[in-house]
Amino acid sequence: MTDFTTASRKLAPLAAALLCLAAQPCLGADDDAPKGAAVTVINAAKACFAAIVEVTGPVIARDETMIRPERQGLKVSEILADPGDTVTAGQTLARLTLPEGGTALVQAPVAGLIATSSAVIGATASGKGEALFSIIARSEFDLVGLVPTEDISKLKVNQPAKVKIGADWVDGRVRRIGTTVEPNSQLGQVFIGLITNRRLLVNAAGRALITTNQNQSCGISVPLTAILYGSGGTVVQVVRRQRIETRRVEVGLMAAGQVEIRDGLTEGDVVVARAGALLREGDPVRPVTASVDTK
Repeated sequence: MTDFTTASRKLAPLAAALLCLAAQPCLGADDDAPKGAAVTVINAAKACFAAIVEVTGPVIARDETMIRPERQGLKVSEILADPGDTVTAGQTLARLTLPEGGTALVQAPVAGLIATSSAVIGATASGKGEALFSIIARSEFDLVGLVPTEDISKLKVNQPAKVKIGADWVDGRVRRIGTTVEPNSQLGQVFIGLITNRRLLVNAAGRALITTNQNQSCGISVPLTAILYGSGGTVVQVVRRQRIETRRVEVGLMAAGQVEIRDGLTEGDVVVARAGALLREGDPVRPVTASVDTK
């Protein structure tokens, strides 16, 4: 009898556990488990920013000259220059055969870099058709940077810039500032003249750091990816009590993929690292603290 009682006492916890697994809900289950999509979050932190405006955009030809023959019905007899060649003003690019015999020369009206050519031996050249050659005048390029409206007032013509294209940095200067902004993104344009002897590729992506005349500023910092620009203003998405909360913010300086927040956040606020339109006010989420750089 004693052995049976002892065995019963040993089996009692196991039986209770099996009953718990069978029961729905089970006593001790976590009814408050987080629900919703998992989102990567960071904590808003204090940081100091140099007086730099960071912009990104494509490289374009500043001035492109199209070259066509003045007459109709000429045929290409010789091609003397190809795309990628650097030419001088007056240099012969091709020879054309006249209908009545003889030869006409196609010459470069400006010095620069040949961007494209449609010249083919034996093909007819036309004064109204596709250009035989296009030349990037003086081999001058611009970076067309996209800049938030909050930063446009900080920019002035001739401000210096450091521009990264591919793996290399080149010098630049603000050449022109756009007069309009795109209504949905609230981004304007700044044209940065590139100062380099390197051969650049049209449409290559670039990132420019423009030095402004402002002093260093210290405030709350979040990644640029946490910012949403829209017609309703600039916002970030904060996680509070495991739900999305949209905050209007005032942004300041930018540097190295980080943005200064001058109003709207406090240190320690839990911010969605990559804000997006798929997350809406009040959505339940499961915050996951970022373990890698979110730039």
